[in-house]
Amino acid sequence: MTEISPPLVGSPLGTAPELATRYLGLRLRNPLVASPSPLTSTVDGVRALADAGVGAVVLPSLYEEEVREQQLRTLALTEPFETAHGEADGYLPRQLTGPDAATRYLRLVERAVAAVDVPVMASLNGSTLGGWTAFARQIQDAGAAALELNVYLVPGDPHTGAREVEDRHVEILYAVKDAVSLPVAVKLNPYFSSTGEMAVRLDRAGADGLVLFNRFVHPDVDPERLVVGPAPSLSSPTEARLPRAWIAVLWSHLSCSLAATTGVDGPGDVEAYLLAGADVVMTASALLRHGVGHLGVLLDELADWLRRKGYDSVDDARARLAVPHHTDATAYERAGFVTALEAARHRYGGFAQA
Repeated sequence: MTEISPPLVGSPLGTAPELATRYLGLRLRNPLVASPSPLTSTVDGVRALADAGVGAVVLPSLYEEEVREQQLRTLALTEPFETAHGEADGYLPRQLTGPDAATRYLRLVERAVAAVDVPVMASLNGSTLGGWTAFARQIQDAGAAALELNVYLVPGDPHTGAREVEDRHVEILYAVKDAVSLPVAVKLNPYFSSTGEMAVRLDRAGADGLVLFNRFVHPDVDPERLVVGPAPSLSSPTEARLPRAWIAVLWSHLSCSLAATTGVDGPGDVEAYLLAGADVVMTASALLRHGVGHLGVLLDELADWLRRKGYDSVDDARARLAVPHHTDATAYERAGFVTALEAARHRYGGFAQA
């Protein structure tokens, strides 16, 4: 891979670098975003993150299945009484009229927005076309600053074509964008046959941002218990290499925002993502490992790094190591592979022949 050495820019020693950034058209006080986790699932958690200095918060996803359950429940409660007296709903059993998951989610959005002065973004998770996408409007009305659309689609049928999967993503985006006026980011997985083309299609279809990448929580085989079960784990910094490579490639080809997620643990992970071209850097694993106070460490180290490198702001540092626009990105990535392979041979010996 061709080595890119960006020139240092002048920044007087002692001057505090500007950490503010823009994402999805929103101004954030810094590029650190708390991605969905147990920490963002309560108002107290959101408030603690804001107090610790986070730039924005993304709430956990509301799932397509939960929205449909609400819709079916409402239908079951109201359809038999369409021609009944207007007070008939007062006779419905209390357990049938309590708040469902979708209603509780809207309350979380409303209360979190009211509790903090940083953008609170909601998240919808689904994989099919249907009326669930219209629920995005209710999320907007609840006060969310933006919506992260998590299309969690793993085609288990081996006869499902790649284009069908790609088209589904675009169609869901169109449906959600038709329902709301707030910014919409799409959280992508890295398993498309052509990730770059998929990113360009979503950008042209109106995505305000792309989040790279969704980290699937795969089940695994337990050879002792002879079962297949959940195997959740936190991300590690080595997992950041793939999204970082794609952010560096896509930065000059898209008009939408780029958010980095996966593999963020220490300050160097944040800095590397910014150099690749990320507008914001999202993290959940680091905050779960080290606690909410780790945000202060990341922010202090980011400011110190910007100062040491002579950058006046996050904007000055961003995309310094992105793939140049007129570069043949395919040849660039191939050269990077060959360079990495040679480095492995020098370090580990002649086994690295793949």
